[in-house]
Amino acid sequence: MQLSQITLRIIYAALVNLMGELLDDLRAETASLETLLEPLDPGDWERDTPAEGWAVRDQVSHLAWFDEAARTAVTDPDTFRAAAAHFTSTDDLAAELRGLAAAELFEWFRTARARSVKAFAGLSARDRLPWYGPDMSAASFVTARLMETWAHGQDVADALGVTRQPTARLRHVAMIGFRAMPYGFAVRNLPLPDKPVRVELTMPDGGPWTAGPDDAPDVVSGPMLDFCLLVTQRVHRDDTALKVTGETAGAWMRIAQAFAGPPGKGRRPGKAAG
Repeated sequence: MQLSQITLRIIYAALVNLMGELLDDLRAETASLETLLEPLDPGDWERDTPAEGWAVRDQVSHLAWFDEAARTAVTDPDTFRAAAAHFTSTDDLAAELRGLAAAELFEWFRTARARSVKAFAGLSARDRLPWYGPDMSAASFVTARLMETWAHGQDVADALGVTRQPTARLRHVAMIGFRAMPYGFAVRNLPLPDKPVRVELTMPDGGPWTAGPDDAPDVVSGPMLDFCLLVTQRVHRDDTALKVTGETAGAWMRIAQAFAGPPGKGRRPGKAAG
């Protein structure tokens, strides 16, 4: 059955609005991180973060380098795919970039982020882009950059002893974390369980946020912040207030991973973020 012109216009407008919302929130998350970084002296950039072996500088160089990669994925997908095939590890990359002075690194991050956002602004939500896992829609791609910015920003905040106030932007992190459930199993060569999982979270403003079938027997519920910290592997499950019901939900929460690449190291119990 063909869609009417009115329906098509509604769908198109919704997709345009989605990209605009995502880009606005990515800019806001970027500004939040820059606010943390601006007052730092060079010594602060060498502070250890909860990520083993990584200082504040490594968190920022990681974001800047992958912003450059993201821009290439948009503007020259073939070049990106060729380079991605030879990518080694994020730890090796961090080590290679430690010669940059703090001021130079900060400026690189700002420039790389601005260039990537400009490239994203020319995309429609359904455009397909290559990345270090499966190809992604442009909407998911931008969401992933926002998630990375928030997660690495959390590492920076922890290193500085700063408690960040959670915002409604966490809904994007929660969504990509929910949708990445199959990837968490696949990247570990584990079979994907047949049972669906429902997620019922409380947003920072107290409102509800849900995903998954209403009648799913397996449920993950609790604060959205805790869920986001767990799926980005910034906290151990034991240090959250999440309630996990069902075998499939439990298996997922033990390996949840919202980011592309090999399985992350996660956090040890007793190392709660924030």
